[in-house]
Amino acid sequence: MTRWRQRIGEKGVEKLLKITIEAGKATRTITETSFDKVIVDTTVQPKNVQHPTDARLYRKVHAAMLRVAKDEGLVLRQSYRRMMDRAFRKHGGHSKARQFKRAKKVLKSLKTMAGRVMRDVERKMSDVAFDRNKRTMILAELILGQTRLTKGKIYSLHAPEVECIAKGKAHRPYEFGVKVSLAVTHKEGFVVGIQTCPDNPYDGHTLEGQLDQVERLTGKVPAHTFVDRGYKGHGVPEERSRVLTSGTRKLGYTLKRHLRRRSAVEPEIGHMKADGLLGRNFLKGMAGDAINAILCGAGHNLRKILARLRALLCMLTGNAWEALQALCRHLEVIRLDREASGAL
Repeated sequence: MTRWRQRIGEKGVEKLLKITIEAGKATRTITETSFDKVIVDTTVQPKNVQHPTDARLYRKVHAAMLRVAKDEGLVLRQSYRRMMDRAFRKHGGHSKARQFKRAKKVLKSLKTMAGRVMRDVERKMSDVAFDRNKRTMILAELILGQTRLTKGKIYSLHAPEVECIAKGKAHRPYEFGVKVSLAVTHKEGFVVGIQTCPDNPYDGHTLEGQLDQVERLTGKVPAHTFVDRGYKGHGVPEERSRVLTSGTRKLGYTLKRHLRRRSAVEPEIGHMKADGLLGRNFLKGMAGDAINAILCGAGHNLRKILARLRALLCMLTGNAWEALQALCRHLEVIRLDREASGAL
């Protein structure tokens, strides 16, 4: 599956999403008029990384340096293996007890030990070995050199593309992954566009690209697009698509009723995270982020189609069962009439 995904790429999985849209029209899950009104929103697709605390990152750097030294056959002056494990446990204990001054002192020693091992590896490895492990060495140096005010921090060694995104949620203030833009039909909640937005752009700046993808997949630009207040200043001209933001006043009754349904995209996102794999991405790199998001949209559409087919099947089998019961009642009446006539 990994090689297959790499072979078809983002364009290939986008074709799969387009096929699910055509299947939705064929099964009457959606109609051609469903594309006239869409709801657009953004969410976060978390990456499969641990919560990036400084102590955990320093420990990861130290483990990576020991791994490089073992692969290259380097003899280190001191490995600090046991001291790192002991200091990491001590830092967790101090943080749990809210002894932050002690935890800060232990954190400094963790950084010092990881830096000593990294510099020892750099001194003893050859130029050819450095070229082989260039990515790991650069990431380790960036992690050890970053501070609280550093822009573009590294939050994971194996996934340096991870971004810290604040969505304003009380239960989860920060999420580590990539921003995803999503477009669903207004009535059915059918996915007609989904794509990743690297570098955590402003929501309003993602709307133009999202409408381009909707046009590419459905063949038409929606007449009305419903968004939340985070899309103010989107810059989409009204002659292309009329964008209605939550809280807009002086609208007619119909548009006001349609705008109230904008929040229907939220449970669709919840289903994609709970039932699909949008809640945690296991694919590698930025290409893996884009492929996983589009495949989640295709899977969501397939679940919608299967639910429609199940409902039709239940309806048809229910009518058949009622017809069979009526036939049995009719045969029972005929049998009773014949028995009564025979007795006479």
